[in-house]
Amino acid sequence: MTAQSYLDVTEAAGRAFFMRGIAGPVTMLNLLRFREVADYSASPELDPGRPVSGREAFDAYVAHTLPFLRNSGGELLFLGDGGPWLIGPEGEGWDCAMLVRQASVESFIAWNSDAAYLAGIGHRTAALADARLLPLVERAK
Repeated sequence: MTAQSYLDVTEAAGRAFFMRGIAGPVTMLNLLRFREVADYSASPELDPGRPVSGREAFDAYVAHTLPFLRNSGGELLFLGDGGPWLIGPEGEGWDCAMLVRQASVESFIAWNSDAAYLAGIGHRTAALADARLLPLVERAK
């Protein structure tokens, strides 16, 4: 049995996210598992011309993305190394965790639709073997 990887938003998940009617800021929890060697076959124009690790390709994605994220009113709150769960399935872990905050669902969608941003998304695709993205909404205090 082969484990399924999740790398992109499905149409149904995108629709459900939008239909939640989130008002105000949304924080995205990203859990990321890197390829040992990045695979640039889907974006050869971004290939650095030498083998790089998935982590290195993801770093290139972050460097490309940050200006677009900031211009859209978003911010990178946290980017850090992961590892195995303390509470969770034994033998499972994530290489990296990231928290990205956007002012609104609309600004998140606009940022993710920007053609100049999308021109560098191939670094993310090359980097990742698997991912999870969980939209978080702060609870009223």
